[in-house]
Amino acid sequence: MKKLERVYFLYFCFMSKLPSITNSIFSVMSQLANQHGAINLSQGFPNFPEDERLLQISERIIRDNIHQYTPMAGLRSLLEKIANQTLKQYDRKVNTANEMLITAGATQGVFTAINTFVNQGDEVLILDPSYDSYEPSVLVASGKPVRVSLNDDYTPNFNQIESAISTKTKMIVINNPHNPTGRIWTEQDFEALETILEKHPQILVLGDEVYEYITFSQPHISFNTRPKLVERTIIASSFGKSLHVTGWKVGYLIAPEHLMYEMKKVHQFLVFSVNSFSQHAISEYLDVVDFSEVSKMYQRKRDLFQNLIKDSRFELIPCDGTYFQVVNYNQISNKNDVDFAKELIVNHGVASIPISVFYNDNTDRHMLRFCFAKTDESLMAAAEKLNQI
Repeated sequence: MKKLERVYFLYFCFMSKLPSITNSIFSVMSQLANQHGAINLSQGFPNFPEDERLLQISERIIRDNIHQYTPMAGLRSLLEKIANQTLKQYDRKVNTANEMLITAGATQGVFTAINTFVNQGDEVLILDPSYDSYEPSVLVASGKPVRVSLNDDYTPNFNQIESAISTKTKMIVINNPHNPTGRIWTEQDFEALETILEKHPQILVLGDEVYEYITFSQPHISFNTRPKLVERTIIASSFGKSLHVTGWKVGYLIAPEHLMYEMKKVHQFLVFSVNSFSQHAISEYLDVVDFSEVSKMYQRKRDLFQNLIKDSRFELIPCDGTYFQVVNYNQISNKNDVDFAKELIVNHGVASIPISVFYNDNTDRHMLRFCFAKTDESLMAAAEKLNQI
C-alpha cells in the first residue's frame, strides 16, 4: 500500500469522535502563565494547603489494609456518610445500595450518566456558557448537543429552553451553582423548569451540583429537594470541590434506583471502582468537617478579592456561589476576550479564562473568569497588578 493510500485508509478507518477538540483553553492559559511567570487565577483549583485534619487522617491510614479494590459502587462507610449528609442537608433519604455511586470525580459521573442514557440521535440541552465536558460526553454517545444561551445576566431563559425542546430531547444538563459565572438558580427558576418538564415526561435531568457547598448571597437549592423532578434526575457532586482536594478525583452520583441500575452497568466497565485510599480518608474526614465552614471560607475569599479590585476598571459581575469571579473589561479594551486574556498574562502578569470559550458560538461580551480559590497572598498580588491596568 502506497503512503498516500495508507493515510486515507487510516483516516477513514479511524475517524476521530471529537475532531473539533484541541488543547483546552485551561491548558493554553496555564502554559502561557508559566511561560511568563504570571499569577494563575485561570484554572479552577485551590493553591492553599488541605485541612490539617485530612492530612493527619491520610498519614495515619496510609499503612492500613485499604489499598485493594473497594466495592464497585463505593466504600460502604463513605456511601452511608454521604446518605447522612444528604438527609441532613436536603431532607432526602437515599438508599445507599440502590441510589448512590462513587465516581472518579464528577466529570466521570457526568460522562457515565450521559453515555448511559443518550443514544444515537438523541438531543441534550446544554445551557451556555457551559462547562466544557458536557458536549464531548454527548458526542461520544453519538447524541446531538443543543446549546441554549442564558440571559445576559446569566440567568436561565426559559422561553429559549422550551423552544429548544423537540421529540428527540432526551436530557437537559443544569449546572447549579454555575461554572463559569457563579450564578445560582432561584425558587422561581426551578418552578419554571418544572412547569416545562411536566409537558415532556421523557426528558431526564442531569444536575451538576459540584459547587453545592460553596454559596454566598442565597442558599443553594438542590434537585434533591424537588419532588416533581427527583425521580427523573441524576445529581453529580464532587468531594474535590467541596473539600478542595481536586486531585483526588472523587465524586458521586445520586439517582433513583431505576436510573442508577443502568448507570452502574456502564460505570463497572469504565472504572469499576474508585481510588480506595481517597475513599477511606474522605469517609473518616466527613466525621469532622463542617460544610458550612467551607462556604464561609470561600465567601471570605470572594469578599477579599472583590474589595481588592472594586476600584479597578474591571466591572464585577454578581457572584452567588462557586469560587469564580466574572468581570467585564469594557472600560479597558475593545479586544476580543481571548486576545485580552493573553495580553493580561503577557503584559500584566495575571492569568484568567475568557468566557467566550464556554459558548458554542463563542459569544464575546468582554468577560473574564478569575478563580479566587487561592491564598490571600496570591489574590492580593494579582489585585495589585489588576488595579494598575
